[in-house]
Amino acid sequence: MFFSQEAYRCRLEWGRRGVAEAAARGDIVVIVDVLSFSSATITAIAHGGSILPCPLEADVEALARRVDGVVAVRRREVPARGRFSLSPMTFFALEAGTRVVLASPNGATCSHYGQVVSHLLVGALLNASAVSHVVTSLLEEDERCSVSVIACGERWLDPSEDGALRFAIEDYLGAGAILTSLAEHSNLTLSPEAQVCAGAFLQARPRLGELLTNSYSGQELTQTGFGEDVSHACKLDLYTSVPIMRAGLLEEFVRV
Repeated sequence: MFFSQEAYRCRLEWGRRGVAEAAARGDIVVIVDVLSFSSATITAIAHGGSILPCPLEADVEALARRVDGVVAVRRREVPARGRFSLSPMTFFALEAGTRVVLASPNGATCSHYGQVVSHLLVGALLNASAVSHVVTSLLEEDERCSVSVIACGERWLDPSEDGALRFAIEDYLGAGAILTSLAEHSNLTLSPEAQVCAGAFLQARPRLGELLTNSYSGQELTQTGFGEDVSHACKLDLYTSVPIMRAGLLEEFVRV
């Protein structure tokens, strides 16, 4: 016998497997990778760009040619090899209309494989309330549909990794912020997993900056010179932009 969160319209899942489960159910999917794919994507879309997400093993140059875009590089390769990276700060000077191919092992990979769903959105602390409002409106249009908020998690750096995810508090709290807003502004039911995630966000909210900075991922970025990325990603509801997948590209959600 298989048990699930299907009795509830708002669900929490983890990683690429969670995306697959959500897709099989026909759920709307929200990808949450706070440090840093989601935060970078939201910042890019807020500045008028669009993102083509892909796994690390993809032929990024070929993808860039296909969409007349540019390839994002590693953080430390800016500006020597390119203008954009997973650092959200690199998108502040983005020219409107620019398409950027952005690869990452977690958020971009989950987004790439999740594009089969009816609606795939990208969320984080930066746009939590805006995402919840879009999700609510989409669910009101189809009462048979539900939403899965995907905390992407991280990969272990150990070369002997077995493919298991590393729990990432930044993604859990980002998902919790979205679920909290859904609970506060709608009558949608949250699964127990989603309720606990929302509760974790409410508990952590006064200390978001401290907790994310001192987290595994936060330390990694801060100690390698990218502390500004963490500070930026902690800014709750800084943007009203909501990226949505359309024909393989993450673009600004526009109500039609």
